[in-house]
Amino acid sequence: MKTTSTLFILMAALLFVACDLFQNNVENEIYLNEKTARLIEAENDFGFELFQNIYASEKEFENIMVSPLSVSLALAMTYNGAEGETKSAMEKTLKVYGLTPDDINTSYQDLVEALKSLDPKVLLEIANAIFYRDDFTVENEFISINKNYYDAEVSALDFNSPQAVNTINDWVAEKTHDKIETILEEITPDQVMFLLNAIYFKGIWQKEFNIESTEDLPFYLENGTAIQTKTMQRLDTLPYSTNDLFSAVQLSYGKGNYNMYVFLPEPGRTIQEIVNKLDKDNWETWMESFQETQNVDIKFPGFKYEYEITLNDVLTEMGMGIAFTGAADFTGINQNGGLQIGFVKHKTFVEVNEEGTEAAAVTIVSIERTSAGGPEKVPFYVNRPFIYTIIEKDTGAILFIGTVKNPSLN
Repeated sequence: MKTTSTLFILMAALLFVACDLFQNNVENEIYLNEKTARLIEAENDFGFELFQNIYASEKEFENIMVSPLSVSLALAMTYNGAEGETKSAMEKTLKVYGLTPDDINTSYQDLVEALKSLDPKVLLEIANAIFYRDDFTVENEFISINKNYYDAEVSALDFNSPQAVNTINDWVAEKTHDKIETILEEITPDQVMFLLNAIYFKGIWQKEFNIESTEDLPFYLENGTAIQTKTMQRLDTLPYSTNDLFSAVQLSYGKGNYNMYVFLPEPGRTIQEIVNKLDKDNWETWMESFQETQNVDIKFPGFKYEYEITLNDVLTEMGMGIAFTGAADFTGINQNGGLQIGFVKHKTFVEVNEEGTEAAAVTIVSIERTSAGGPEKVPFYVNRPFIYTIIEKDTGAILFIGTVKNPSLN
């Protein structure tokens, strides 16, 4: 599968940077309180399992990339409207059990703010938004929490207007610097809300590759076929690790707060074997194994592509299937209930070249009325002759009763 190992590592560079924030050579460090550190641990566990499930289920694309941070932020906003069993299932999936909702929201807020301010040579932008049907009632607390902790832009839109889809897609394009132009194709009558996260990353290599050294070299596919691909090259001293499963290097951006890890399976080993080993303990062991090594001869193919996946099945496999059914409880969004997640869609873009890396991700969560009904409008159009009564409430006595056949007559 072409470049998949490097793609996973880009995901890691974006989302698991916390593992490297305490190295001595990093100028700007994040000092985490206990709860935020616990959230990052949960974020990592969620990211590993999410990627493992996506990799196992992917049949169409050879190159995949996901942003667990984007997915978890969109789901965390949605979580603020969940109650009961639905809330517990989302806590299980996001790996945040043991943290209170306030802990979760505060820690995400602290993490996002810290990530965005680490390195002036790396541009990292994180944005959240909620768009809801203008005739749909949303609980004030739900809006307030997501505004305060996630800096979410909240807007009521006329979902019956074609312009609503354009408004949402325009937001996506703006927040990803036009790297992802659309996330939504239509709005159905049952859909009442969309929660979105967008992440944009642009990092310049700490040591750029000389474009004059780039040349076409063979790249061998999983089936053994060789193709020619533009390959960047340089001889460098950098963190390097090797074992019986893979060899790996660390490529740094800017000051070194953000890094890409490239894991290359050893001959006879596969990407699948690396993916199977992804867990907290192995990851920590791998990160500790990197040693500064001289004369590392790097030959690294550049790449550029987009990826898209609907995550319903993956998230169901991870434990939050109830959220996609009529049994879901999102009374924190609307107290009348009757809501479920319609879909969770994820799109990414990545380009790696001699200068650095540009990447973007968008996650959208659709909230819709359940197929079981929920609070639907009941039409009552008084446009024909009618009868009326006036009754005293406590006794039930009828004070007046009448009919109207022509309301325009005096």
